Amino acid sequence: MLEALQLVAERALQKYTLPSGVSVNMINLSENATYKLEAGDGRKWALRVHREGYHTKAAIASELAWLMDLRSSGVVVTPRPVKGINSEIIQEVSGRYVVLSDWESGVEPGIGQDLTQPFEILGEVTARMHGHTRTWRRPVFFTRLTWDFDTSLGEAKPHWGGWRDGMGVDTAKEKLFSRTVGVIAKRLTSYGKDAERFGLIHCDLRLANLLIDGGSVKVIDFDDCGFGWYMYDAATPVSFYEHEPQVPHLVEAWKAGYRKVLPLSRLDEGEIPTFIMLRRLLLVAWIGSHAETDLAKSMGLPYTEGTVGLCEDYLTRFA
Repeated sequence: MLEALQLVAERALQKYTLPSGVSVNMINLSENATYKLEAGDGRKWALRVHREGYHTKAAIASELAWLMDLRSSGVVVTPRPVKGINSEIIQEVSGRYVVLSDWESGVEPGIGQDLTQPFEILGEVTARMHGHTRTWRRPVFFTRLTWDFDTSLGEAKPHWGGWRDGMGVDTAKEKLFSRTVGVIAKRLTSYGKDAERFGLIHCDLRLANLLIDGGSVKVIDFDDCGFGWYMYDAATPVSFYEHEPQVPHLVEAWKAGYRKVLPLSRLDEGEIPTFIMLRRLLLVAWIGSHAETDLAKSMGLPYTEGTVGLCEDYLTRFA
């Protein structure tokens, strides 16, 4: 698979006006494969090779339309797509969609750093994005996935597979996780999907999709953006680190930043732990259905084991 993806990435170079001798190196394999392109003069680009069957061309065009408007409106710095020789942003190579973007400067934050200020800035940025989506007139072709309870932890067609298929989910864990999922479902049904709570969001503001550049926070990788609860964007920044002791402090910093731009009701604030728990179990499902990726391999069984204590704490608070 890696060889096939590399070949697609190298063939994609023919679709753009790029200098000769550009190097092509994979930097991430998740839903999609992302490559760093670098010319001899130091210029760089990011090339995304989209996963087969995950998004339609219209869905990818919708993602790009939103992130480009966010950037042009001054809401947040997002990737800047590069048109191909045919003046189209989305190219097709060997049956796969590919998108090239200018390289964005910045450093991915790490959980071991003091992230108080970045999380406060991220809260502001997220609120601006939420404000934008409430007033933005989406293109007529706009289509994105919906991330609600059914498509996340439901039994029918969850986007990332079933949480029961996560690595190491044995009988005891299945019972505990099932109780937790039941409480989440009950609370979110009560919370509702009114327009002030549910709309177009990034859906994946984890640390790997943020770039710290001086005093600003840039947002990249809108591949999972879709329709979901606004407060879900408060949970995704702590993805894979939900169990770390600094998380409550970081969430408080995020909320402080958010309130600088938009009000945060007591009801919205009160459900952030539910969205963190939902996200944790959703990632248990993702690891199980993406076992071939380096990220899934690095998290694996310990991530599922660590979810047990979080479920127990959540049930103590909310069951």
